[in-house]
Order: sequence, then structure tokens, then C-alpha cells
Amino acid sequence: MRDVEETELPVRHAGRVIVLDPGDRVLLFRYDHAPPNGRHWATPGGGLEPGEDHRAGARRELAEETGWDDVAVRDAVLLDRWLTMGYGGRLVRQNERFFLARVPVERRPLGDVAAMHVHDGIRAARWWTLAELDATAEAVWPEGLADLIRDLLG
Repeated sequence: MRDVEETELPVRHAGRVIVLDPGDRVLLFRYDHAPPNGRHWATPGGGLEPGEDHRAGARRELAEETGWDDVAVRDAVLLDRWLTMGYGGRLVRQNERFFLARVPVERRPLGDVAAMHVHDGIRAARWWTLAELDATAEAVWPEGLADLIRDLLG
């Protein structure tokens, strides 16, 4: 069997949201996937539905994964990246665009999303400080998230 070139992989588009609370903590979800993704923490977000742009998909995914329908997702793209990852039992090339949202409550609790989390493979949710991100040995997607947030905060 020959190796597959990245350019031959199916393309998946995703919108993701970096959600910060008043203490500049970031909300991350933990996934315990088999390789190639493995166990990792990631921002809310996911694949686009037909006809959706990245920001609309990010807003929808944020509401689905948190139960919050009152959070404004800003227009500016903070990060646009491509990665090769597993999805739906196969490798895909995923284009992710990240947007910023702020919540007014520190460590805002999630809504009634437990069943959705089970369905999507989300095993835990946690608000992380930048210092905790710097110190963790856990995989965090995207890499360099703490520095990206620091750049945003100026």
C-alpha cells in the first residue's frame, strides 16, 4: 500500500472559537481519541455544514457545545491553519479558522450539553489559565495557544 499524499486527502472545513472569561481563562474540551489524534484539549468548534462560512459554523458549534446562545463571536480570523487529522475513520486535511468570543462570567458553566458531549466524544471541559497552558504536558490544539492569546491581549 502506498503512502497517501496530503494533497490527496479529503478536505474538511471547521470553525473554532477561542472563548475567554474575564480572568482571561480559555475554555477547552478534552477528547480521548485513538491515533492519529490521540488525547488532546481543543477549543469549541467543528465542521461546517453545507452553505456555512467559517464564522457561522464557529457560532453554531459554540452554541451546540456549550449551550450558550448569547455569546457574540467576533468577525476577525485569529488563526487560519491546516492540519492532517483523523475524522470519521479516515485521515482528512482540515482547514480551521479560529475566532474570539468573550463571556462576562468567570468560568461560566456549560448549559445542558452532556448528551451532545457524549455523542461528539468530549470527555471533559475546563477553563485554563495561560500559566496552566504553559505548564501542561497535555496536548493542546492549536499548538501555541497561550502565546496566541497573549498576542491578542497585547
